[in-house]
Amino acid sequence: MKIITITLIAFCFLVTAIISMTLWDEKNVKGLEDNINDITVTDMNGDTVNLADYNGQVLLIVNVASECGNTPQYGGLEEIYEQYNSEGFEILAFPCNDFGGQEPGTNEEIKEFCSTNYGVTFKLFDKIKVLGDDKSELYDRLTNNSVTGQSDINWNFEKFIISKNGDIIARFSPKTQPTDEQITSLIEQELAEKQIISD
Repeated sequence: MKIITITLIAFCFLVTAIISMTLWDEKNVKGLEDNINDITVTDMNGDTVNLADYNGQVLLIVNVASECGNTPQYGGLEEIYEQYNSEGFEILAFPCNDFGGQEPGTNEEIKEFCSTNYGVTFKLFDKIKVLGDDKSELYDRLTNNSVTGQSDINWNFEKFIISKNGDIIARFSPKTQPTDEQITSLIEQELAEKQIISD
């Protein structure tokens, strides 16, 4: 009888330990996959940018192209940037040539195009890959997390909203205009939120 009791206690202890370790692992994996603070990117000047440096600001991250049917969305992006930037809102735009070769230009050509045609003043980054084996670390995170799901970017001008803490909170299709109320209301909501400072 003692042996059975000891065996049952040991078994219960083992099961409890396994469950606890699993929950701890899931919590930590979830935290990593749903947040972009540990990622660095390169801007158009070749400078390394730590995305954690944007903590305290609400972000809209978007893959852009100069020869796409959605390219006029640059105008809408600039509009909401000018509207909310003073409140702590930033747009991070990543040129990408993955869809129909619609961003063939160099960084300098892209900057000139955006400035001349749309008066873009938000930050542009180095051209990246958002699909395939060479997908950037940032877009691997944005397209593989527990908040917005696990699916590749569909086309140019897909949009992600990031909280003041670096958490991924929403994803919008390429066809959703930057000025759409779904996006602007979420930006306003996040701007009103207090940043959670972790230890």
